[in-house]
Amino acid sequence: MSKKLIVQGPAAGHGVLAAVAALAQPRSTTPLNAHALRADGVDFTPALKASIEAAAEAAGVDATFIDADLTLADFKLVAMDMDSTLITIECIDEIADMQGLKPQVSAITEAAMRGELDFAESLKRRVALLEGLPVEALGRVYEERLRISPGGEAMLEAVQAAGLKTLLVSGGFTFFTGRLQARLGLDYVHANLLEEQDGKLTGRVAGGIVDAEEKMRTVQRVCAELGIEPRQAIVMGDGANDLRMMGIAGLSVAFRAKPVVRAQADVALNFTGLDGLLAILS
Repeated sequence: MSKKLIVQGPAAGHGVLAAVAALAQPRSTTPLNAHALRADGVDFTPALKASIEAAAEAAGVDATFIDADLTLADFKLVAMDMDSTLITIECIDEIADMQGLKPQVSAITEAAMRGELDFAESLKRRVALLEGLPVEALGRVYEERLRISPGGEAMLEAVQAAGLKTLLVSGGFTFFTGRLQARLGLDYVHANLLEEQDGKLTGRVAGGIVDAEEKMRTVQRVCAELGIEPRQAIVMGDGANDLRMMGIAGLSVAFRAKPVVRAQADVALNFTGLDGLLAILS
């Protein structure tokens, strides 16, 4: 089976990229930009994939095998997780830091993202620890700590210019997804609503919880609304609660992800920014 191989890394020169690509014995190679190279006519096997990925990891670059004719034009929607995917932080951990409880909450978050805890139950436990925190602390997290992941804005600008719709679906909170929607021009957002009373958090989530199943259903709902199939969606995530929605996508992208997610995704971006997607689908 012939595929193309994209090798890329933000700190890698063409010598490093070419050395990794050469291991695949391609028919030809083409530089895509200063830090990305495409190798065409690769005879793909699982064994080759394993050896190339090991060499790429050692070189600090990402190597992606993909169908030779697949491009951005094959897709109509990009759906993204928020925390540790579109943005660099886990919002709930940073909110907890305002209560002096970051270590306790972070430990639960990490276990949930590895798939070791039920997400909905873990979220309830973490949110309960926020009881009594002034709502204004959320604004401080947004202003002082929230950062877009490397390449995030460039990726969004490119997919929006190409006519794709965008969905931010998060096990995090509407306070942040709403602000990001306005800031980045996102078409759809869906997240959990933190209950508040008298200007303080109650320690509860209002309404249903956006867990792995709800994330998948959200992607399905948006696809139906757009009149497209889930296979026309690119879905990006980093944690175990993203696997269900990634599993129905035409292309699943693990970004700086947990091992369980990298193992099941079509694409793993471990070193490159979110805009690495553009080189892969060029």
